Amino acid sequence: MKKGEQTRSSETTQRKQIRSITKLNIMSTAGKVIKCKAAVVWEVKKPFSIVEIEVAPPKAHEVRIKILASGVCRSDDHGLSGAMYVKFPVILGHEAAGVVESVGEGVTCVKPGDKVIPLFAPQCGECSTCKHPRGNLCKMGDLTASGLMHDGTSRFTYKGQQLHTFLGTSTFTEYTVVHESAVVKIDAAAPAEKVCLIGCGFSTGYGAAINSAKVEHGSTCAVFGLGGVGLSTVMGCKAAGATRIIGVDINKDKFPKAKEMGATECVNPLDFKKPINEVLYGLTDGEGVDYSFEVIGRTDTMTAALASCHMNYGTSVIVGVPPSASEITFSPLLIFTGRTWKGSIFGGWKSKEAVPKLVSDFMGGKFALDPLITHTLPFDKINEGFELLRSGKSIRSVLVF
Repeated sequence: MKKGEQTRSSETTQRKQIRSITKLNIMSTAGKVIKCKAAVVWEVKKPFSIVEIEVAPPKAHEVRIKILASGVCRSDDHGLSGAMYVKFPVILGHEAAGVVESVGEGVTCVKPGDKVIPLFAPQCGECSTCKHPRGNLCKMGDLTASGLMHDGTSRFTYKGQQLHTFLGTSTFTEYTVVHESAVVKIDAAAPAEKVCLIGCGFSTGYGAAINSAKVEHGSTCAVFGLGGVGLSTVMGCKAAGATRIIGVDINKDKFPKAKEMGATECVNPLDFKKPINEVLYGLTDGEGVDYSFEVIGRTDTMTAALASCHMNYGTSVIVGVPPSASEITFSPLLIFTGRTWKGSIFGGWKSKEAVPKLVSDFMGGKFALDPLITHTLPFDKINEGFELLRSGKSIRSVLVF
């Protein structure tokens, strides 16, 4: 899609959003079951089926949201393929923006008509992790993949059959229900089809560099994996002032975009007969990089990224979601000499505090999201969006409702 066509598409989408909000104000659905379209996956490795489901009203401390746009993320594909454990049948999706349709008893953080972003990494503000200055893995999250709301039930049904939720958000549906800890109000003027990326991909990568690694000015970084999250990591390294940012990927077609986003050079491991960590050591005069990031979710590249950073003060961050059943084996000498190996979820951001600020920064021009979005598709073309992801032909596809 050409730039002019993207602009017109964006304007059309915004007009649709305005109509949707107006419709919500005129036609009250509060307290009623809503019938709507959703993309349901019935079993592992099967395509999405667009069907009409029933979405129950929100219970106490819950929020029902009309989804306006949702990104196609690799984590959703992990759930689809079985690499990430989920319960079927399920409604996937977790990177979105929408409008509050109604709220349950006791909800005060948002109200009907508010533009919001659902949070797969919630922030209750009460648990020990939320209260810790460095914590952001709230106990209200659903990393155990229960596929249910906190009361042990689901708000989704199809012809009387219960459907499971995904990461407490389930955004591949026209309407979803989330806990109040998993939603935050954002700028009403923010374009949903762009800021939905702040709900996962952009924030995860950008924050991995800014928050988790705390990349320093003048440092050298290596980013393994140049998809949407990897490119966001590149953006974070650049924003932090890194002097060298080396992109690593087996798909050379991603290199021009990576350089556009801030990578100073790119390497393809397939071009070398020796391990990629040795290649990176050679590119850094035998020192290794100061910071490395694994943004793929493979155990072999995780250990390669660790071995690529400086043996004494290097830091390697795992950003990519690993397969549920995977295990990793490595020599303890890799960390005995002083390296730091750590993980990063949602970029280390405390979601309710950070997401509105990130949206404001985007609206203020502090960073761009457009270069990350290669395809904007209607919701019913969701299977096409995932094929683009798997084939490496897209960075981020966004589904609009």
